[in-house]
Amino acid sequence: IFLLKLGGMTFFESSIHAFGTIGTGGFSTRNASIGAFDSTYTQVVVALLMVLSGVNFYLYFTLYKRKWKDVIKNEELRFYLSIVLISTILVSINIKSMYHSLGEALRHAFFQVSSIITTTGYMTVNFDEWPTFSKGILFVLMFVGGCAGSTAGSIKVIRILALLKQIKAEILRLVHPRAVISVKIDNHPISAGALSSIASFFILYIIVFVLGTLVVSLEGVGLVSAASAVSATLGNIGPGFEFVGPLRNFGELSIYSKLLLSLLMLLGRLELFTLISLFIPRFWK
Repeated sequence: IFLLKLGGMTFFESSIHAFGTIGTGGFSTRNASIGAFDSTYTQVVVALLMVLSGVNFYLYFTLYKRKWKDVIKNEELRFYLSIVLISTILVSINIKSMYHSLGEALRHAFFQVSSIITTTGYMTVNFDEWPTFSKGILFVLMFVGGCAGSTAGSIKVIRILALLKQIKAEILRLVHPRAVISVKIDNHPISAGALSSIASFFILYIIVFVLGTLVVSLEGVGLVSAASAVSATLGNIGPGFEFVGPLRNFGELSIYSKLLLSLLMLLGRLELFTLISLFIPRFWK
């Protein structure tokens, strides 16, 4: 709140945007979101705070206990920051011709990458006008999300990291059939049960996404609009592309699509299994 107040916001607006940033909720008092304030300082502050909000909050407690090495060596954090850095660089290069300088392109790229991967949903520009490559990166980031133990939604970085390590382990087993290869994160082996649970969650997430996209597409909206609407609600992000882009909203969709997308928001926030289990009769026994 204090930092945003220094940027020229009123106390009321700085309070709302601070809660929207740290809680990765993304609601703003302005239709143009953070871009309405036209302040480089405000954009940088919000972007940095969004990235920090996508970090596992337990790591801040670890910092408090002065265990700096544990934080620096944390694989999920390093993977998360690497995704943000690489995505920002790629998007910046791709959109450089749309802005006056590379610095301006870098600022907008960093902000939107931070906003999407942390599932906050704030914006500074209409990223729906960006080239397909940049929008493709943002679309992929909708499925990544922040770290476990953060306020961000979507699949979460730790699950993506575990799945990638599992894929690597399976490839190594083909090369060395007799080798005993365990999947480890931070030098701690992950049990087969945990890996199975992660894989099941990922598959279920994709199935819900595909089915949701097909249902929304029945309205006659484009595939990109339908897919981004489902991924934006399932991941609790907010804006999508085209029909539900950053300068538009979900108001033009039918009541049936709105009910479906509302359910997807609940599913995404409760991480699928929790809500789905309520519909199994055996659960109540």
